[in-house]
Amino acid sequence: MTALILGLVLFLGVHSTRIVADGTRTRFIALHGQGRWKGLYSLASAVGLVLLVWGYSAARQQPVPLWAPQPWARHLASLLTLLAFVLVAAAYVPGNAIKARLGHPMLLGVKLWAFAHLLANHTLADLLLFGGFLLWAVLCLRAARARDRVAGLPPTRGRAGPTVVAVVAGALAWAVFALWLHSAWIGVRPF
Repeated sequence: MTALILGLVLFLGVHSTRIVADGTRTRFIALHGQGRWKGLYSLASAVGLVLLVWGYSAARQQPVPLWAPQPWARHLASLLTLLAFVLVAAAYVPGNAIKARLGHPMLLGVKLWAFAHLLANHTLADLLLFGGFLLWAVLCLRAARARDRVAGLPPTRGRAGPTVVAVVAGALAWAVFALWLHSAWIGVRPF
């Protein structure tokens, strides 16, 4: 469990610099350059991710159940992760209406993904991993929206074509992951 916690602290900590240390981040970039910041950020993220994956995998070998899993929760989790995949795809497709309307679809997708996995899973490791990501996404979205208000960003309008691309790309990615990759990488078949 220690590796999982260290991985979460490192990975989510690095990804929280805009929330808790935006001024320090800005000063570092001004002094040392964007390239050095990205290099250190990537290295710390990679180490955190490795610890997180290793720790979660080890914790799954000796699970500590916290509540009884509900059969309906897996079905709801599948639907919510489909929406999460669409939101994440919308973060990368320029000009779509989802991103124009929601502003930060990646963070909303992480929130849905984490919440869905909290519904479908029931161990202490699941609570730490998915609860940690859910809390991070809530705080990060709040900070991002506050930065948007300060910046006075004007509302944008999305177009139908890119919106359809985002929805189809997200749904296809979800199908591939849910039907094949989830069991290959995670060892759990969602269906």
